[in-house]
Amino acid sequence: MIDSGKTALITGASSGIGAEFAQALARLGMNLILVARSADKLQALSQDLQQHYDIQADSISVDLSREHSGRYVYEEVQQRHLSVDMLINNAGFSTHGNFETIPADRDHQQIMLNTVSLVDLTHAFIPNMLSKGEGTIINIGSTTSFYPLPYQAVYGATKAFVLSFSEALWAEYQGKGIKVLAICPGATETAFFDAMGSHLTTHKHSPQEVVRIGLSALTQNRHYVVPGFRNTFESNILPRFLPRDVMARLVSRISQKIFSPASP
Repeated sequence: MIDSGKTALITGASSGIGAEFAQALARLGMNLILVARSADKLQALSQDLQQHYDIQADSISVDLSREHSGRYVYEEVQQRHLSVDMLINNAGFSTHGNFETIPADRDHQQIMLNTVSLVDLTHAFIPNMLSKGEGTIINIGSTTSFYPLPYQAVYGATKAFVLSFSEALWAEYQGKGIKVLAICPGATETAFFDAMGSHLTTHKHSPQEVVRIGLSALTQNRHYVVPGFRNTFESNILPRFLPRDVMARLVSRISQKIFSPASP
């Protein structure tokens, strides 16, 4: 699972939750394969981690919203004679606004990154995990995995996919040495909201908290975890008691209130 000398591949590794996973696993002695679009950030992070923790840190610069990018990552790993013991599918983004105002190409990229590349990478690396009889897959979902999300309709749908996919694989690979976990954080202190052109006026967890809670859940063989009591109540308890149409209207009103345009 988390053993010194083994290798974790992390997507979206240049910042936020992905970068914090890299720091946490490097401290535990794991080698890393860092994947993101920004070659400069990845190179700087990999060098820093190698110097501080005496590990091997490779980087692969690629846009995972592009077709067949998962295959490209797999081929790069093979060409470098590396092996992936832990796969962390963290990369993702969201749009925000009325659905008809969002460019269709942008939503297509969002689906490609949040779900298609995640599945492609899992397909690529799980056979070797099965052959070794051990491996770990961590997928980053969201509190929105549990309910529809007006004004972020595509994002909420992709994160519902991530949770369902993760839970299915968790059940499928029980007894085969592979752990599968979906971490479903709420608002987190990352550049996520900047990418949407908005900022969130509500409490946020730190990436460190999210990673710590996620790694703890992994040791318990959990199939998903929601960091924080408030997030757990809003995502995993409240939807059980409210009809889906009521939940959708409630989230719609909340979403309109908590988002505001980013400062220029």
